[in-house]
Amino acid sequence: MEADILFQIAWGLGGALLGAIIFVGVGLIAGTTETATIAPATLLLVFIGVPPVAVFTFCMAAVVAKHLIHTIPTALLGVPGDTLAVPMIEPCSILRRLGLPHIALQKMISAGVLGAFISVPISIGFALVLAPFGDVVKVWAGAIFTIVAVGVGYTSPGKWASIALIIPFTFFVQGLNKMAIAATGGSVVICVFLGIAMGPLFADLLAALSPISRSRVAVDSPKTFWLAPDLKTWSGYFPNPLKILSRKQKLYTFYAAIFSAITFTASAVGMTIIVGEVVRSKIKSFYEKVITSVSVMNSATESTYMAEILIPLVAFGLPLSSVAMGAAFPLFNAPPMMTPQHNLHHMMTTAQFFWYALLAVAIASIIAYPLAMNYARPASVWVMRNISQEAVLTMFAGLTVVLSYFEAQGAGIVITILMGIFSGVLNKYFGFNVGVQFMSYFAAPWIIMQVFAFK
Repeated sequence: MEADILFQIAWGLGGALLGAIIFVGVGLIAGTTETATIAPATLLLVFIGVPPVAVFTFCMAAVVAKHLIHTIPTALLGVPGDTLAVPMIEPCSILRRLGLPHIALQKMISAGVLGAFISVPISIGFALVLAPFGDVVKVWAGAIFTIVAVGVGYTSPGKWASIALIIPFTFFVQGLNKMAIAATGGSVVICVFLGIAMGPLFADLLAALSPISRSRVAVDSPKTFWLAPDLKTWSGYFPNPLKILSRKQKLYTFYAAIFSAITFTASAVGMTIIVGEVVRSKIKSFYEKVITSVSVMNSATESTYMAEILIPLVAFGLPLSSVAMGAAFPLFNAPPMMTPQHNLHHMMTTAQFFWYALLAVAIASIIAYPLAMNYARPASVWVMRNISQEAVLTMFAGLTVVLSYFEAQGAGIVITILMGIFSGVLNKYFGFNVGVQFMSYFAAPWIIMQVFAFK
């Protein structure tokens, strides 16, 4: 028994270390979305047979590390590190104009660490409250996914357009699935998922090939960035995040973690924006308003992601949130290794989820937090000069091809490309974003049955 426990701990520690180290580097590269990077990497671990605890800690540590490091390009360079960093661009720009980007960076990272740690017990506790309703949720899963898809659609950039596109999108997804069954004898999950995840990249590639839309993605010259000098306000290598944040900022971070748990089915970006607006409305001083809101918003990126992974995973084993349908989707459904009937929800206990989540947060924080606090400026300079965003995205696109072929051979690659083009165009031009698409995908069988009366 003790040997088995030590074996699991070793794998959990290894998965957390791997996820944190890889995504500390990925987080420095602006524009690398969580779904297009974390999900394929987690899928790869599932397919090569890594133990469940290692898959879980890898994904959780990757999320925490990436969201701590995404503050560097966001605060210092004024470019979003990933999707969830977009709402923080405006307050970060204000602080850069005031000559305080280093203060923004320190506050944001410290609040992120605190938010990640706080969200674990809150999310697990809320999951335990919801767990008794698991059987009811599973019976009505199709209707629930549809309701959540409509809600997420309304909070997406497309608003009513997103809601109107849900039925056409589900019809297209089911059509691709029928094509897969005809070609391979079985339905596909990973190909559709990867196509949605890489959709924006496919849309940009098509735009670059078209003389009409090429100007939208063309760049005439390299971007120029101005970086403020570093200002270190602590001694030693590892600062204390509790000393970096004020009492009010710590309190709002705690409230944001609770709010994220209660609203775990909502859009992660939408929750980040709402948290920022609520905090701004409560503070009068201009400087405190901006610095506190951006700090708490970054903590919300951590707590929202943690809640949207842990609550559906622990309580139901169904991906009932936009994050669970995105970056964390392989934890719920990665056939043949994992299915909705046999995934991490069934393989791990609640106690394991709690302790391994804390382990992942701790490992990611130990690696990413002091690194970002001490070396943010030189790291940003090196990445902007030497690392191509396109090269990194191409690497993950290559991984997408490998995983698609693994599921359905050549037909899988074709389905992934078709899905990517369709979903990417809807995302880029109509605001029908990834969160709505994933929810619509899971709701598709129920919607088609209700609207068209066939499977």
